Amino acid sequence: MTILLAAASVLARGNGPVLAIGRWTGAVLMGLMVVVILIQVFFRYVLNDALAWTEELARFLMLWMVSLMAPTAFRHGGFVSIDTIKRFLPKKPAAMLNLALLVISCVVLWWAVNIGWSEVTGIGGRFTMPSLMIPTAFDFSSWMKVPRAWMMASLATGATMMLSVNIELLLRLVAELLGAGDRLKPLPVVSGLERE
Repeated sequence: MTILLAAASVLARGNGPVLAIGRWTGAVLMGLMVVVILIQVFFRYVLNDALAWTEELARFLMLWMVSLMAPTAFRHGGFVSIDTIKRFLPKKPAAMLNLALLVISCVVLWWAVNIGWSEVTGIGGRFTMPSLMIPTAFDFSSWMKVPRAWMMASLATGATMMLSVNIELLLRLVAELLGAGDRLKPLPVVSGLERE
């Protein structure tokens, strides 16, 4: 039991700051995405001259925003609609359902991590995005196309973070089922994501 509680504590201490950085970075990316979409709308509908790079950049920012914010939502929100079913079940069957779902999601997330990293390191990651470019010199005299691997790294990063959260939640649930729930520190409250 001591090892289980120690592992859950280590994951909680590691996940906390990583998820906080992810939330704030995701919020910044969401703001940038809104700006890019407004630029896209202005050029497309006011000037009737759609820019190709705005759509790609908005998609790039959206993928990273979701991958950085989803782990926090998972940690504090659980399975959302399935949580409604658990409210109607007695405590023990609800905990067993939650355990089964966490084990299944652990397998799925492990698979997603492998797929994500294979997209980053595989042949697909060697290609570049068609119109998204960044400067490679301070005087903006040379530019390079953004590698597709940079976008696909969002899937690998998000899945890795969610797997870490999933393992933490799984360890916490097992500790609770074994009667050591009172020895666990509560998850920190994140505004808007409090568990009921």
